[in-house]
Amino acid sequence: MSAGAFRSTTLVVTVCLLAAALLPRGARGDAGPPYLTNDPGTPGNDNWEINLASMQTIERGQASYQLPQIDLNFGIGERIQLTYEIPYVVQSRTDEPQASGWGNAYPGLKWRFLDQGEGGWQASIFPQLESAGSATARGAGIAVAGPRLLLPLEVAKAIGPLNFDFEAGYYLPWHGPEERILGLVAGRPVTPRLELDAEIYNDHVMGTSPNVTTLDFGARYKLHRGFILLFMAGRGLGGNSNGQVQFLGYLGVQILLSNYGRTLTAD
Repeated sequence: MSAGAFRSTTLVVTVCLLAAALLPRGARGDAGPPYLTNDPGTPGNDNWEINLASMQTIERGQASYQLPQIDLNFGIGERIQLTYEIPYVVQSRTDEPQASGWGNAYPGLKWRFLDQGEGGWQASIFPQLESAGSATARGAGIAVAGPRLLLPLEVAKAIGPLNFDFEAGYYLPWHGPEERILGLVAGRPVTPRLELDAEIYNDHVMGTSPNVTTLDFGARYKLHRGFILLFMAGRGLGGNSNGQVQFLGYLGVQILLSNYGRTLTAD
């Protein structure tokens, strides 16, 4: 990232966080959908958290759409979450035919091993297995060879009026490249229904370029009991060179169910 881009990013993030700090305080906000960074939160015993969304990534010469992006989460006890994620990818490249198909799936298990309650320190590990994509999907560039194991750590803490979520993860180079991810989300609810956040995220495949860092802003809005609208938009900080993200967007709905999915979860 250039010095000018870094200064601009720092100014934008600082202004947004100061603005959030001056707004009335609500309940705790978290990472997780619509953001790339995950948080230590789990749905709760016998509860479902279902995220159905579309996600768009535009780079120089290509665009990728996840239509839909499916993210299923089920709580076992108060600190354990079973997860299954998979996208259906539609990809367009300059001077090439459009390709589509199921991308790599991510089954996983999250364990929140530290929980100091609302506002205190929370931490979890969230190993996920990136499954192997089909030969057709790999040939079209919409999935990668696998499997690979992702080993991330998530940490959350309220500091003053703001809530912070941090994630650091590492892909073991097993049937795939060595890769490292870093993410930070900061924000807070501004009304009983609306939460605003800012995120900075870095994804780097070791030994290759570019090193991709994105900045985005997002919101969660409670539509109804058990239904939350999810929105996020951002872009890369590395300019418009090959491999850099020119636009990143997410639009979806989160469905919260209790009692093994029999009832909508109360606010």
